Amino acid sequence: ENADPQKTAFLLRKAWTLYSVTPLYRFRRGRLRDYARLLSAFIAAEKQKGLAVEVGVELDIKVALSSLADLRGSERDQAALLVQLSSRSRAPSRNSEDKLLWSGWFCSVYGDDLSKDVPEDFTCLPLFLTHGPESYTSIVGSWFQKSFDCCFRRLAISPLNLSWMVAMWAGCKLDRATSAVELVFSVPRLSQPLDISYAIHPEDAKALWDTVQKTPGEITQEEVDVFMDCLYAHFHRHFKIHLSAAKLVKVSTAVASAHCDGIVKILHSQYLSGVLRLLTELAISQIQ
Repeated sequence: ENADPQKTAFLLRKAWTLYSVTPLYRFRRGRLRDYARLLSAFIAAEKQKGLAVEVGVELDIKVALSSLADLRGSERDQAALLVQLSSRSRAPSRNSEDKLLWSGWFCSVYGDDLSKDVPEDFTCLPLFLTHGPESYTSIVGSWFQKSFDCCFRRLAISPLNLSWMVAMWAGCKLDRATSAVELVFSVPRLSQPLDISYAIHPEDAKALWDTVQKTPGEITQEEVDVFMDCLYAHFHRHFKIHLSAAKLVKVSTAVASAHCDGIVKILHSQYLSGVLRLLTELAISQIQ
């Protein structure tokens, strides 16, 4: 909620792939320019099949590392770290802009559960989100792992966590919720893949959640189960299909959308930190 909407607008409405990251060893915030030069040389060397590349030489890919100080939950959280790769413009004009190729950012939003037990030499930024070609994700991840002795893992989202997300986000109050609440289910054990899409009007979904939730601001597993059971019962009444026998693979709301493969799109700036808090919890649970 404290994040500046103008500074974080580029994070919205993009499909981000999620990773969990163990704490970074001896990462120094004051050396971001040095890290950018080293990463740039590493990328060039990887692209040239391991040929040595001199650090600091003008390369085709420009690397920028910067802090997003606003993007954290508590004072104990480290400021988010943004990594951007751009192709240098070959046009001689000063006005020619570099083309953004890939973006990734590390963050911790209310990640106290991890940071409180970690020694001073470690920096806790457990959630890593990427947008762009996987080849660059692999190279950047390799450099961070070699430089700071950390480990990256893809962060999948279970059907249970997806049901929590749709319940939480369907209950959020928005000035105008134009998009439907949608749940996508995959039907197992069929010779041909079959997905079932279930769309609910946002006002109906919120009204249902308001009848289920007992204490505003608090959510229990029982409430999430009741919310989902009501949706399943309504669907069965009309189509005679038991959705509980299928696998929930994607949820979409006006706040955000999430896929079980660990791909998230954040749509509303008002709830940016709330979505990141939930994703940080998932990343920490995978690390622990």
